[in-house]
Amino acid sequence: MSLDLAIDTAAAASPRRELPANLLFGAARSIGFAALGMAILLAVWWVGGVLVASDPATASFADFAPAPTFERLWQMVWSGEAMQMSLPSLWRIGAGLAWAIAIGVPFGILVGRSRAVRETSSVPFQFLRMISPLAWMPIAVIAFSTWDRAIIFLVAVAAVWPVLFSTAHGVRRIDPAWFKVARNLGARPWHMLVVIILPAIAQDTLTGIRLALGVAWVVLVPAEFLGVTSGLGYAINDARDTLEYDRLAATVVIIGIIGFALDFLCQQLIARLSWVKED
Repeated sequence: MSLDLAIDTAAAASPRRELPANLLFGAARSIGFAALGMAILLAVWWVGGVLVASDPATASFADFAPAPTFERLWQMVWSGEAMQMSLPSLWRIGAGLAWAIAIGVPFGILVGRSRAVRETSSVPFQFLRMISPLAWMPIAVIAFSTWDRAIIFLVAVAAVWPVLFSTAHGVRRIDPAWFKVARNLGARPWHMLVVIILPAIAQDTLTGIRLALGVAWVVLVPAEFLGVTSGLGYAINDARDTLEYDRLAATVVIIGIIGFALDFLCQQLIARLSWVKED
């Protein structure tokens, strides 16, 4: 009996020992593939830099290569220039995204709940969504008194549609029986919004915000080519005009790093706040 008990105990305990090992192996595998992908990207970049430097017709653009870029990037980080150019861009995208959420979530709930609103707004919303946010640039310049407000408007125009449509999709996926039960229990519209709708659409809305952040970050840089004298877009334009190609390439790297970090933080926020848990 004692031997059988020992065997059963060991068999029951073995999955507990295997689980951390599997997790560690999966994490190491993911990190390894990510490192391999970055190594390939750097190798392609290095080869391109060598080809550009070796051609007399393009030798003046040799500072786009990895070595000059990372050397200048280190100088920009150490001197605080990278932080100085990034903060205005982060403020603008934060303000634009806040406006997109404030507009997109309520309208998304309305579109998802009301069939009449959904059918009435479908064609106009799809038409407006397909217009490039940068096409609104002349209107933004005329309509707003400052360049910052014009850029925030362009960011909001770019970000509002993923939030709106993701929210509407989440509302339409809610089981109608939930509303029937809530009404039978005496729930008011405010209770349905707070207790049923918002928790149920959390996954879809947060995913829409993540997509909106990616679109807004792409639109932000060309939007900052407007009359502002700060931000990452302005830094790229200024480096191009002064022929500082190493600074231009370093700014592009900074844009990529910040964009990746923002997307990662948004992904972690989705995992923590959403009631839908992945296995």
